[in-house]
Amino acid sequence: MTETDDEHYFSADPSVPFARIPLSATVWGMDLDLVSGSGVFAKGRLDIGTSVLFKETDPPAGGRILDLGCGYGIIGLACALAAPSAHVTGVDVNERAVLLANENATKLGLEGRYRAATPAQVDPGETYDEIWSNPPIRIGKPALHELLLTWLPRLAPEGRAVMVVGKNLGGDSLQRWITDQGYPTTRIGSAKGFRVLETVRS
Repeated sequence: MTETDDEHYFSADPSVPFARIPLSATVWGMDLDLVSGSGVFAKGRLDIGTSVLFKETDPPAGGRILDLGCGYGIIGLACALAAPSAHVTGVDVNERAVLLANENATKLGLEGRYRAATPAQVDPGETYDEIWSNPPIRIGKPALHELLLTWLPRLAPEGRAVMVVGKNLGGDSLQRWITDQGYPTTRIGSAKGFRVLETVRS
């Protein structure tokens, strides 16, 4: 992550000049050609954490899925492509990320099953069968905890969340903290210094 990315990717309106940057990635056996952009996390690449998330998991079977902190949309778009019955909502505070994610959905023919939005644009009564996320750890622990306690309660009963978190960024302590909040969380994968966590709502 560059200093520019680190400073701006979780901003509501990044101030760096906007340039669209294409990238290609293979996830769950699917080749995706997407567009990222300046001021958005992991511009021009599939970041290591998200790559680990894909390699350590199987795709969802379907249902209502939330891509939390969607960036340019790769996690939620892959979920929608892998599960034709899925309906995916991407959410991000970065308006540029929301724009790119929706553009990528259109490019992939998913505009009917994928929609990205800012948090304020999401129906507060909407619930989800699954949440998938490479959460923005660098916003700091208090903000991250607030973020998770905002969205985890929107899991439907027996729903699950799948997240990837760097071990050196507190992946193990986050697992314990989420469990302590009443959402049992286990590690289902680990590679390249990242933990893949699964949280289940009872």
